[in-house]
Amino acid sequence: MNYELKRSPWSWIPTLYMAEALPYVAVMTISTIMYKRLGVSNTDIALYTGWLYLPWVIKPFWSPFVDLMKTKRWWTVTMQFVIAVGLACIALALPTSMFFRLTLAAFWLVAFTSATHDIAADGYYMHALDDHQQSFYVGIRSTFYRIATVAGQGLLVILAGWLETTTGNIPLAWMVTFGTMSALFLLASLYHGFILPRPASDHAAADVTPSTILREFGETFRTFFTKKHALVAILFMLLYRLPEAQLVKLINPFMLDPVDKGGLGLTTADVGFVYGTVGIIGLTIGGILGGIAAARGGLKRWLWPMVCAITLPDLVYVYLSYAQPESLGIVNVCIFIEQFGYGFGFTAYMLYLIYFSEGEHKTAHYAICTGFMALGMMLPGMMAGWLQETIGYQHFFLWTIVCCAATFIVCAFLKIDPEFGKKK
Repeated sequence: MNYELKRSPWSWIPTLYMAEALPYVAVMTISTIMYKRLGVSNTDIALYTGWLYLPWVIKPFWSPFVDLMKTKRWWTVTMQFVIAVGLACIALALPTSMFFRLTLAAFWLVAFTSATHDIAADGYYMHALDDHQQSFYVGIRSTFYRIATVAGQGLLVILAGWLETTTGNIPLAWMVTFGTMSALFLLASLYHGFILPRPASDHAAADVTPSTILREFGETFRTFFTKKHALVAILFMLLYRLPEAQLVKLINPFMLDPVDKGGLGLTTADVGFVYGTVGIIGLTIGGILGGIAAARGGLKRWLWPMVCAITLPDLVYVYLSYAQPESLGIVNVCIFIEQFGYGFGFTAYMLYLIYFSEGEHKTAHYAICTGFMALGMMLPGMMAGWLQETIGYQHFFLWTIVCCAATFIVCAFLKIDPEFGKKK
């Protein structure tokens, strides 16, 4: 057996899923903080960054190319290099007078490349691990995905906030921040080019022709939509994160807006500190416990506790919007609860996507699943800024609680094998 195949999944799963998350959080979350600091309105922030979900929505349309051409490993490493280039373009565009248009264009490049990277990385995960390993490590991968998300809007935002304060130049601060992300991705590409194992099942298809690709494309979609319980599964993908889809777009503006506008009045560095410390701890604990629970009891047994957990963030922000606590300690406790709930509750979502994707074409089917996931985040998120500016933060967060009903209803109709995810 090749030595590479003996490498522990711990040597690559954490870094691979941090690399999958960081460009996503840069496009979807860090961009909202940056644009807020550069004076863009909540409505424009939610609308234009909402459109950036589109590459993740439509990525199933080019997933057959990733499935047939080259290996998942090759696509993963190559896309990480291209993402490094895209992040560098954002950094270079920030000091210009046309920063908004130019950075949006660069974000589009990062978004499309990141979506392609997701197809490859998720497919690689399923080739490199057996069923039980996939179940066990789903909590680990979700945790490190979330750690990168929190670190991105935590540690990197702390850096941007510190640079804003010390230089007094907001565009320069964010230019350095995105330049740092670009360097990190260049290192990630080099590291994964060396460390990722080469599973025997990860290979390019033989005799690839345009007709082969077209036939594979049609077969991929036919087999996906004719799967048993496909309609319920699609509704689950669209609605499980309905409250989060709206909440996530306004969390950072809410924290940064002054108290007299309904926000918490925190500084950029404060927001980064809260998410980069306590948030990471809560997320890590929640995600690891979620993976362990699913591996021991199976997804079916732990579905409802995880559904309840993912509603915690909505309750947290209702409290914060009404109390508007001045104590950073109280805010930290609330963010811990929020991130723990996400970490534990998101495990069920990711594991169900793996469950529904099992069988032939599992890489492409998983890409279709995540496309529906992105659509479920994109459409509600685009309107969230307008809704918040219309009804205010307090009523907006109450509305996300109402939306939790959709999550509970769709989960009641799921059909899951009781043995899925359990250790055999």
